[in-house]
Order: sequence, then structure tokens, then C-alpha cells
Amino acid sequence: MEPTVPSPKAKQPAETSPVKESLAPARGLQTGDHLTSGQGVRLPDTDHSLKAGPRGPALLEDFHLREKITHFDHERIPERVVHARGSGAYGTFTSYGNAASVTKAGFLADKDRQTPVFVRFSTVLGSRGSADTVRDVRGFATKFYTAEGNFDLVGNNMPVFFIQDAIKFPDIIHAAKWHPDREIPQAQTAHDTFWDFVSLHTEATHHVFWAMSDRGIPRSYRTMEGFGVHTFRLVNAAGETSLVKFHWKPVAGVHSQAWEETQLTAGVDPDFHRRDLADSIDAGLFYEYELGIQVMPDNADESFEGIDLLDPTKIVPEELAPVQPIGKLVLDRNPDNFHAETEQIAFHIGNLVPGIEVTNDPLLQGRLFSYLDTQLSRLGGPNFTQLPINRPHAPVNDNFRDGMHQSVVHRGVAPYLPNSLAGEEGPVPAGPENGGYVHLPKPVLGDKVRANPVSFADHYTQAALFYRSLSPLEQEHMAEAFTFELSKCYEQAIRVRMLGVLSNVDAELTAKVAAGLGLPAPEGKPVLDVTPSPALAQITDRVWPVTGRVVGVIGAPDKETAALQKALKAQGVVVRVIAPVGGEGVERTFQTARSVEFDAIMVASATTDLQMTVLLQEAFRHGKAIAVRGKGEQTLINAGIDVKAPGVLFDPDPETIVAALGRHRVWERMPLLKPQASSAGS
Repeated sequence: MEPTVPSPKAKQPAETSPVKESLAPARGLQTGDHLTSGQGVRLPDTDHSLKAGPRGPALLEDFHLREKITHFDHERIPERVVHARGSGAYGTFTSYGNAASVTKAGFLADKDRQTPVFVRFSTVLGSRGSADTVRDVRGFATKFYTAEGNFDLVGNNMPVFFIQDAIKFPDIIHAAKWHPDREIPQAQTAHDTFWDFVSLHTEATHHVFWAMSDRGIPRSYRTMEGFGVHTFRLVNAAGETSLVKFHWKPVAGVHSQAWEETQLTAGVDPDFHRRDLADSIDAGLFYEYELGIQVMPDNADESFEGIDLLDPTKIVPEELAPVQPIGKLVLDRNPDNFHAETEQIAFHIGNLVPGIEVTNDPLLQGRLFSYLDTQLSRLGGPNFTQLPINRPHAPVNDNFRDGMHQSVVHRGVAPYLPNSLAGEEGPVPAGPENGGYVHLPKPVLGDKVRANPVSFADHYTQAALFYRSLSPLEQEHMAEAFTFELSKCYEQAIRVRMLGVLSNVDAELTAKVAAGLGLPAPEGKPVLDVTPSPALAQITDRVWPVTGRVVGVIGAPDKETAALQKALKAQGVVVRVIAPVGGEGVERTFQTARSVEFDAIMVASATTDLQMTVLLQEAFRHGKAIAVRGKGEQTLINAGIDVKAPGVLFDPDPETIVAALGRHRVWERMPLLKPQASSAGS
């Protein structure tokens, strides 16, 4: 039975008018009344004359609407100027206890002490919406919530930096970021302003070589090293000091993407790195790293083997000062809310604990100001340390008062020192006997001038050391990277100038890049006498753990293939079934699968599908192992792949596949392929 709807022409009772109705007292809900989305109440729809007149004031009276829209309008906070694109995870750091000889910091000195941490990985240049896999420096920032307060190890995946003095930091970032007139290119250094700066500012040369190496395009945060970059001073319980450099060594080994992979991934899955981090932790395949230190004497000139330890553009080769493991980090929990935790975490290189001190590295000294300063505008004031993600796990008692977002209700009338009114409730300076942080007295000598010391002047030797420490394939990749980046510059003078810089490092590299640019190779003064550091090469014969590696399986598996999959999963390998269409047990379809997300492919059935042909050709070209079972050989033949090529494995056992995964790629196959190959068989 349909409800009776009053006619629009129905006449209202004489004693009721729209004006009087609007002034009438509020009444309860009646049958036929409706709730708006703002939770307000409107009158029964009985007369269109009630809708006449302006509606604005009625909307603004809806305080639910006002509060909801106001909050929405203010949801965004300023993104980081650098390292805006990031992702993070919680974990636990466990000390080995062998660092007590060099530091009194309890979280490093006490054997088996466990310290909660939060790690944020990031790219430097791109905005929050940029792709994960661009060629860039990666941040590796770790907040240790120690019993003595927070310690922040704010580092990168490269051990050196572009500049030696913090006053130049705005210049390198402005040069590397997009062009200000059109805000492109996004998250790339392949443009004029970057190469203009670094070709004019040769102290950047060593870092440029790292960025143009495969280190600039890591495969995963799981396979990425981390470095503290600067030299720190450690103090032990006896007051003895050492100079150290911090290193994060990934248990899974160091591994990078192929250049073509990075370009494909940016389109197929721009969230590739953060997705791998989150999915791996959800699957119980945790990220693991060892923290190590290089220990050098704390001598008067703060140098070691002729290397100025205060120069952030220099490394200390591991062959001269071995990296000594002092603890292990396991990332095993994802954040519950990206904004509240990953976005609002505030790192500060000045967050130190007793036993760890900074040095007079001029870049480090500038960072002591910059990191704190940037949080004031990004997080709204000086009380950002009270946000849960930034709050120390140690008790805090200080005289910091008021300010925006103050959430602590302080008591007492004497927020100053000294005072006689606070009694036992008031904070007092803590001495070293009570765990207080006391700076170690150090003499300061020399003139105060704005100039670099002579020991900072060599800009080419360590760049040559790095290049000649790489494997031939890595050197080839670097030449291709320089060629690509400089080819994107419009100004010919910049290309010529940068070739001049390269000519002072290595003649062979200069010749390759010049040939790729169609320019003559200049004659410089290349560095001749360097001793390579094998520890800098990524491509080695070592077999690494395979936890988190991904194998794609094409086709419905037979009994033997199913058993193989089970054996791989038992070793922490992720197995994803690829089928023509979705269904139970299918994790990728022919339409959605690309080589970039797999470390190896297993072909268990025959197919002539064009998309599978593309997948297999990509996998072959990118040096992925390809396992073949049953009728899978015909699929490879259909794709034009040489079934006798290295890394094509017929009926392999689990150990053979694990060994192939543990070497990252089939390196023997790579020299057989042209860098610009258009098909797998070329």
C-alpha cells in the first residue's frame, strides 16, 4: 500500500505560517522525518513553501558539518623538504655485548639487551607521491628507544655525501630537485640543474659515482646497506674515546634492480618497496640487519691512514678498518597508522645517549640545527616529542613548558633553575653518575674561518677507488647511468664539463660515456694509484639467505612441482602462482604479472600467451633464474629463449633453486645480452 503524499497545492491551516513554524520550539522526531548526513533534522516534506529562502545559514548552523569539513581541510601537514617519500616499520635491536670496550651506551654495551626501534626508509628527492624505484639516495633512519633516552642514527644507503659543508645543502637540493619554473622532472637527477651543480662543485664527485652505481636503484629495502655517513665519537665507561663509523649490513646481502626493471616498476607498481616491506612483515618474513662499527683511534688530527675522518665525502675502506658486528636488528611489525607513525616520526641527529658523541664534521654540525628546525614547522611547534611515535620510552622530567600541542599538565610554580620552591618534584640537572648526558671535554684549536682544510681538497681519488672496486658488469652499468643522465641534459656545455670531471677519475669510464654522448673524450689527469676495496662490489660469488625472495609459477603444478613449491616456502621463499585468469590459489594472472616482482620464474606448463612471452623475455633479460618442469620447455621455445643459456634450470631440486636465488641473479648470462636488447634472444 503506497503512502499518501500530500498534494503540493494543499492549503496549510490558517494559524500556521512558514515564519511561525521556523520559530516554533524544537520537537521530537515524527513519522516520516529524515536525518541528513550531518545528523540534523528537517521538517516533514509536506509543503514546498517551507524550502523557500536562503539555505546558507542553516548549513553553517550544522556544527557536525562544520567540524567534519574543518578537520578534513586541515588533515595534511607539510611534507618533508627531503626524504618525503618514505615507509617504515617497528623492530627490535639486540646487542651482542662486544661494544662495551668502546662505549658505555647500555643498548650497545650490554649483552643481549633488547631495544625497541622504528626505522624509516625513504628517497631523498621525490615528493610523497613519487615512485619508490627511482635512481636516488635512500634514507635509512633508525630511532632507538633506549632506557637512557632516544638515540637516532639518521643515515643513508650510501656512506658519503655530496657536500662537505652544511651551508651548501640548500644548493645541492635545489639543484637536484625539479626545475622551479615547471616542477619537473619529478624524483630524478637526469636534468640540467643537477649536473650543472655537481660538474661545477667537484667535491660531489665521489657521491655522484655511488648514485650512478647500482646502489642508486636497490632491489628492496631488505637488500640495502645503511651508513651513518659521519664519524662519531664513542666513550667507554673509563672515559676512553674512539672514532667510529656506523654500518647496517643486510643479512640478505646487497642487491639492486636492473635499470630496465626500475623503469618498468615505476609504472607497474610505484609502491614496490613499501609494498614489499609491509607484505613481508605481514607474512612473517622479517627484514634483518647487523649493526657494525669501524673503530679508529681518536688522535689529535682526527684522521686514519691519511683519510680525514671529518670529511663526509670520504670512506674508510673495510680492508683498512674492518666492520665489527655489534648487534642485530629485526623489523617485525608494521605501523597501525601511516600518518600517526611513519609520517609524524621526527628524527634528529642530536638525539644522543651517554657514550655516543658527535664530531666537528661541518656537515654533521649543520644537521644538528636543521633536523630540529624543520620539525617546528612540519609538526607545529616544539612539543612534537610528545607525539607517541617520538616519545622516549625513558621517563622525562624537564622545564619545557607551554607551546603549541602541549599535552603534559605540569605541576609546580618554579619552571626554572636554580629554584628553592620545586622540592623533589622539580627537575634537577643529572650528573654522569645518574645517567645524565655530559659532553666530553675536547680542546678546540685553530682559526675560525669559512674555509675547507687542505685535507678536504682531494675530490677524485676515492671516486676512482669506488669505480675500480666494482665488478666489470657494475662498471658497465655505471657508464650506462652516466650516459643516460647526461643525455637528458639540454645544455651541451654541461655534458662537456662533466666529461672533464670524469676524465680526472678514470679514462676508460670517460671514453665510454663520451662515446655514448657522441662527444670527444677529454684528456684529464685520471687517478692511477689506488688499491681497490673488494667489499664495495655487489656482484660476488657469495650465496645469501633467500627469505622474502619471490618465485612465480606459470601453470597448474603437478605433484612434483607442488612438492617443490612446498620446499621453497619452508625456506622463506614466497611462491606466487600465475594463471590465465584468477581463481582459488592464483595470485597473479597473465595480465598482471611482470618480471620485476619475481626473483625467479618456474614454468610448469606450455603456453603461447603473448603476455607470458613478455614476462619470460623480461625475466631472461634481467638475469632471473628460470626453472622448467614438464611441458614448460616448449613455453620457453615459443618465447624465443635459448634453453641452453645459463640459469635455465631443468627439473631442479629445491637446493638448486635456492642457490640461484641466493646469488641474486644469473650473472653469467648478463654479458651475453646487449644492454638495450629488445628481445630475450638478441
